[in-house]
Amino acid sequence: MRIGVLALQGAFIEHIHILRGLGVEAVEVRLPEHLDRLDGLIIPGGESTTIGKLAVQYGLLEPIRDMASAGKAIWGTCAGLILLARKLSGPRGKGADPPLLELMDITVARNAFGRQVDSFEVDLAIPALDAVSSPAEAGRPFHAVFIRAPRIEVVGPEIEVLARLDEGPVVAARQDHLLTTAFHPELTTDTRFHRYFLALAG
Repeated sequence: MRIGVLALQGAFIEHIHILRGLGVEAVEVRLPEHLDRLDGLIIPGGESTTIGKLAVQYGLLEPIRDMASAGKAIWGTCAGLILLARKLSGPRGKGADPPLLELMDITVARNAFGRQVDSFEVDLAIPALDAVSSPAEAGRPFHAVFIRAPRIEVVGPEIEVLARLDEGPVVAARQDHLLTTAFHPELTTDTRFHRYFLALAG
C-alpha cells in the first residue's frame, strides 16, 4: 500500500514514521505529481491557512478533489479536518480563512477550544476502532491529544460520528472513504486510527 502525507507544513513527519512502522510505503506530498499511484492521503495538523494557501500555490486542491472523486481515502487531522470541511462557522477576520476542499458535509469551528495554552488530552470511547483492534485493544479508549483544535459543529446526513467530547462536540467523523479527527493520533503510540484509515484505503 502507498499512502501520501501532505508535507507543506505542520506535523507530517510523525504520520510518515507511523505509516512506515506499519509496513506501509509513505510518500511526502508537495506537488500534484506526488499524488500519482497513491492509495490514500493524510492531511496533517498545522496551521490551516498556511497549509491551504500553499496547497493553492502548488496546484494541489483540484488533484486532491479528484482523488476523493475517484474514491481514494483521505484523512484530515486537526488542520486537515478544517480543510476537508464544506463550511466554517464563527467570527473570522477578512482574508484569514483557509481555502477549503469542501469534500465532507461538515461545518467546522477553528480553534474551538482556545489557544495553544488551552491544549488538552482526554480518553475517548471510539467503538469503530474495534474493527482494527487486537483482542487486547478492543474496547480500550483512545488517548486523544488536542492542540488548538477545531470541532465539528454541524454534520450532514451522510456523516458517521465516530467520537464526541462528553456527548457534546463532534471530534471525529467519517463520510464513506473520508475521515477526520480534531485531535492528533500521530502524537501517540496508539496506531489504531492509522490502521483504521489503512482499512479505508485498502
